[in-house]
Amino acid sequence: MKKSKGSMVWFSLASNGDRLSLYKGHCANHGIPTAILATGPGKGGGLLERPTIEKTTPGRESEFDLRKSRKTAPPYRVILHNDNYNKREYVVQVLMKVIPGMTLDNAVNIMQEAHYNGLAVVIICSQADAEEHCMQLRGNGLLSSIEPASGGC
Repeated sequence: MKKSKGSMVWFSLASNGDRLSLYKGHCANHGIPTAILATGPGKGGGLLERPTIEKTTPGRESEFDLRKSRKTAPPYRVILHNDNYNKREYVVQVLMKVIPGMTLDNAVNIMQEAHYNGLAVVIICSQADAEEHCMQLRGNGLLSSIEPASGGC
């Protein structure tokens, strides 16, 4: 519903009488909403309240910031190096124990690649996870390292 009153144009937004005013004067901001009025029965015709903005404690990041930083963190490769000490079966067992979701087939393929080529990429993940996986592999007697995965994930 549209009513014209001088330089203001009123649009009815809801059946309860709330209205949106648009300034239609000689100003450069033609058609910019200036206020939402509550003019229904029993209402005082005031403006809507300003929305509350979530504030975080100093030194703490919001959940959105944490998710954003996880997504933008550069990936790292966990590298398994061949050694002359551990049996192939043991290497496969350690890979399956240390790396979440590691299947028998993937562990065998990684072990064989490291055995024949001298090294193999175990997993590509965040730096913190890569450091943890590397330390766990080393803790089980395997030679491993990490490196940035930039340029050729």
